[in-house]
Amino acid sequence: HDVEIRKVGSPIVLGTIPGVVLFAGCSNFPQDIDDVAWLAEELARRKYIVCLSGCSAMAAAMRKDEEGRTIYEKFPPEFDAGCIVNVGSCVSNAHVVGAAIKIANIFATLPNRANYELISDYILNRVGACGVVWGPYSQKALVIGTGAVRWGIPVVLGPHGSKYRRLFMSNKELADWTVINGRTKERVDTKEPTPEHMMIVTETKERALITIIKQCFRRNDTPPGRAIKLNSYISAYKQVIGTLPDDLQNFIRTEKEIPIVFKREVLSYLKEVGWQPKPVLSLPTIIGTYDTKVPIDATIK
Repeated sequence: HDVEIRKVGSPIVLGTIPGVVLFAGCSNFPQDIDDVAWLAEELARRKYIVCLSGCSAMAAAMRKDEEGRTIYEKFPPEFDAGCIVNVGSCVSNAHVVGAAIKIANIFATLPNRANYELISDYILNRVGACGVVWGPYSQKALVIGTGAVRWGIPVVLGPHGSKYRRLFMSNKELADWTVINGRTKERVDTKEPTPEHMMIVTETKERALITIIKQCFRRNDTPPGRAIKLNSYISAYKQVIGTLPDDLQNFIRTEKEIPIVFKREVLSYLKEVGWQPKPVLSLPTIIGTYDTKVPIDATIK
């Protein structure tokens, strides 16, 4: 609903709500049926907005804690930070994509009609969202993920996703991450791969967790918002891998963004790898970096 979007839209764009994650697709899971519920709970504990649909939503309800509660009973059913929402059947994925569109429409006052390119650019650069198709079984499941990608929402696939032989992956820090600064209309090499990939396969739930968190980074993040996202990324990485992330230098733009609890350790690591500060943009856009009829001025309302 519009009321819910107005409440969370600004924190999502600024990064203070670290992201919106949708679990969709089939239940052709690589290992345990509990994986989706585990991922959803880990993200909700870190104050992500978590949505589930279709088979993924049903599979998540199969896991209960020692008190016999499912994740739907442990977390509030609202579209808000730290909440978990069952949005309905498989076709209800459109509601979550629609929420991202509404953020662009309400907060950036971008018109919905005949404005696909501009809204998807807004979502790609400013709305921290990620789709997860952990158990792809049918072509429909892959199409759901591809549809999200077309709107600027990156997608994480389970291991079976590799069988479809179509991914949208970057070359990480070696790729060109140039955008347009909408305020100055100048090209800026951000040097940060955010989001890093648009569709990628992960093999384990642990690797999926840190990948989902990373895919919610956006160039528009404010320093406090990026610090919140980095705190989630570092804590999750330490939880499942046991070390600092080996690509941390790619996502820290200034020292202000380093989470306080990890500051000493992270500063030592950054010095070791030769980290350099990166530009912080408040109005990034890829409109103008390719041939398009959309003027850069259209990104500012």
